Amino acid sequence: MSDFYNQINRNALPCHVAIIMDGNGRWAKANGKPRAYGHLNGVKSVRAVTEAAAELQIKYLTLYAFSTENWNRPKEEIDALMGLLVSTIEAETATLNKNNVRLTTIGDTKRLPEPVYNKLMGCIESTSANTGMTLNLALSYSSRWEITEMVRHISEDVKTGKLTSSQIDDKIISSYLTTKNIPDPDLLIRTSGEYRISNFLLWQIAYAELYFSSVMWPDFTKEHFYEIMVDYQKRQRRFGKTGEQIETGNENL
Repeated sequence: MSDFYNQINRNALPCHVAIIMDGNGRWAKANGKPRAYGHLNGVKSVRAVTEAAAELQIKYLTLYAFSTENWNRPKEEIDALMGLLVSTIEAETATLNKNNVRLTTIGDTKRLPEPVYNKLMGCIESTSANTGMTLNLALSYSSRWEITEMVRHISEDVKTGKLTSSQIDDKIISSYLTTKNIPDPDLLIRTSGEYRISNFLLWQIAYAELYFSSVMWPDFTKEHFYEIMVDYQKRQRRFGKTGEQIETGNENL
């Protein structure tokens, strides 16, 4: 195994890692290929990172695969992405089951073409009994869409008397989000050298560690993932407390 892999403390890993997989299009352009070629090669990185996370027994991995804003891209690229999504789901379902990985999804998935939606739901059902890592795909997702839906549903429940306004707190808000069944990310990774969150899990990453990699997503490997785990373990997560409180366990410092 690599040097970075050997440096990883298995007792101090993030429970939930979220990744903004960025750079497919620019990687393809740099290689003189159409954007779809970048997305195709990006699938290899998805497979590698999923395997790396599962090997480390990370419990949740969320991948930002397609945003609501991505619907504004050229139809040719969207069609290629949707076709690739179907073929990838078909090809990977057996592997997910073999590795005890459960597939879930967040986002406005009803906007997906029917064949894509049906394949996605089929894979989710097929892997639902798996008890290892949860692979969560953010598809047709954006945080502003999610927050808008949350506000709408809370408003409806207040109106019908199911909920009172005085009951609304951060836990209630979290329970109305699409991620209500999984913990907030401990670590958010973005590839390709961009320093943006891009409308992704804005509520959920309030206390996440952020890591921005210059590597384009199709070039992202297990070794890059291991390196980031080592970096993560060097950080002190304080959640509003002082370093002394964390180090000593004394809340009064």
